[in-house]
Amino acid sequence: MSILKIYNAGSASAKLNCNGISSRCLIMAGDDTSKLTSLSWLRRDATECCLIYRTPRTLRCLENEKSGRLEVKAFTEEEEALVTKSWNVMKKNAADLGLKFFLRIFEIAPSAKKLFPFLKDSDVPVEQNQKLKPHAVTVFVMTCESAVQLRKTGKVTVKDSTLKDLGATHFNYGVVDEHFEVTKFALLETIKEAVPEMWSPEMKSAWSEAYDQLVAAIKLEMKPF
Repeated sequence: MSILKIYNAGSASAKLNCNGISSRCLIMAGDDTSKLTSLSWLRRDATECCLIYRTPRTLRCLENEKSGRLEVKAFTEEEEALVTKSWNVMKKNAADLGLKFFLRIFEIAPSAKKLFPFLKDSDVPVEQNQKLKPHAVTVFVMTCESAVQLRKTGKVTVKDSTLKDLGATHFNYGVVDEHFEVTKFALLETIKEAVPEMWSPEMKSAWSEAYDQLVAAIKLEMKPF
């Protein structure tokens, strides 16, 4: 397994070419990326992260995006049961979990705060910002509800918004691949901490698949208003 090291500070943005597919990543100078094929997030300490994120599914999404198509992998009955079971527990505490989700994002990538107008010029500590919690809850619930409905609908569905709106908003605020990757790690960690007794490799895989499909659908719509 090839590993790409990513650090919160001192990192640089570079374009990688993985199996013929270009993707932007944060890398440390001197890291060997010539054989990069597998990536995912692994927390190491308060200042350092490694990205060891699997790319086969991601690369398929990128290939589909280039042709304007999105091929959705069927969400299995077992995956549906796992996300539904965990969401039924989490939704009772969705407000607090949504905030924890976003605070984890900002812990990993402090610069992501600049993507939110109500945070980038605020002098108030991020956890005390009155606009953050409502936004965080909306995003967390939307993401989880989309996962629960994935098998039944056979496609990504969202409430109170359209994928075109989401895509355009993400495009105009400058959201890039590494932001989605950080968000995925933060989401999985939030769910793991919320349902520790249920958590398993299978549950992680189910939530990962649901998130990947939501992101792929949003990316297809990432264009100006």
